[in-house]
Amino acid sequence: MDNVLEIENLTMDYLVGFWRKQPTRVLDGLSLSVHRGEIFGFLGHNGAGKTTTIKILMRIIYPTAGKALILGKPIEDVEMRKRIGYLPETPYFYDYLTGYELLDYFGKLFGIERVTRKKRIQTTLDLVGLADVGKKQLRGYSKGMLQRIGIAQAILNDPEVVFLDEPMSGLDPIGRREVRNIIASLRDQGKTVFFSTHILSDVEVLCDRVAILKNGKRVAYGRLDEVQGRDIGALEMVTTTVAATGVPALTPFATQLRQTASGLHLELKDADTLDQVIQLVRQHGGRIVSVNPVKTSLEEFFIKDDRHHH
Repeated sequence: MDNVLEIENLTMDYLVGFWRKQPTRVLDGLSLSVHRGEIFGFLGHNGAGKTTTIKILMRIIYPTAGKALILGKPIEDVEMRKRIGYLPETPYFYDYLTGYELLDYFGKLFGIERVTRKKRIQTTLDLVGLADVGKKQLRGYSKGMLQRIGIAQAILNDPEVVFLDEPMSGLDPIGRREVRNIIASLRDQGKTVFFSTHILSDVEVLCDRVAILKNGKRVAYGRLDEVQGRDIGALEMVTTTVAATGVPALTPFATQLRQTASGLHLELKDADTLDQVIQLVRQHGGRIVSVNPVKTSLEEFFIKDDRHHH
C-alpha cells in the first residue's frame, strides 16, 4: 500500500490557565495512515483535535510527541511542501483582490513561472466553478465562493495531497454539494484528499476511509463500511398492511415493530428467522416491500460513544 501520510503517536499538550498553567492534552497518541488516491475523512466534534492535527502537519505548531511523514518525507522537509496543498479552517483573504489576483499572488509565492501560472490559474478557476467571477473582487463573493477560491489556492500548485480543514463548515446545502463535487473531482485526477469535518453526511457521501477523533483520541479508524457495519446482524423489514392477527404473530420475532399508514416496519433480532417471518407476513395477507441490513449511521456512532465515555 502506498501511503502518502503516516502519523505515529502524535501527542499535543497545551498549557492552559492564567496563574497556574495546567497542561491539557488535546491530542493523545494519534496514529493513522492515508493511502494514495483516497479521500480520507477526519471526523470529530469541534474541539476534538482535528485542527490541531492539521496544524502540526502544516508545521504551524509543533507536537509534544510523535512524528508524521507526508509523501514519505518528515514534515520538516521543505521540498515536500511543494507537493501538498492546504486550506485552513477559516481562510482570510484580502477582499479587495479579485479571485484571479489572489491566485496570481499565491502562484508567485509557489514560484510558478508566469506563462504556466496564467494557464494554471485558468484551469483551477474552471475546476472550482469560478471561471466567470475570476475578475470580481472577493468582497463580492458569497461564503461558498470564498470556500471554493480557498480550495483553488490549495490546489494551484497541482499538489499530490490536499489537506482541507472543515471545507464545508458554514455552507448552505448547495455550497456543501459544490465543495463535495470539487473534492470528488480531485480524487478523479488521482490526488489524495485529507479533510476534516464534523458534518457526518459529507463523510458518508465522499470518503473511502475515516478516522474518528474524540477528545484527542482516535476512537474508530478504517473503511467506512467497517466503521459503520459493526452492528450489522439486525435486519429492517417493511411490509404492506397485514391482518390484525399478524401483529401478535410477528411480535416475538421483532426487536421493534411499528404500524405505519401503509403497513409494518419491523426490526428482526436475528437474520436466521427471516424465512419464518416472510411466511408469517404472507399468511396474514401482507407483502414484503423491502429487507435491509441495519447499519449504524455515523450519527449513532457519535452518540453511542458519548454514552460510553460519560
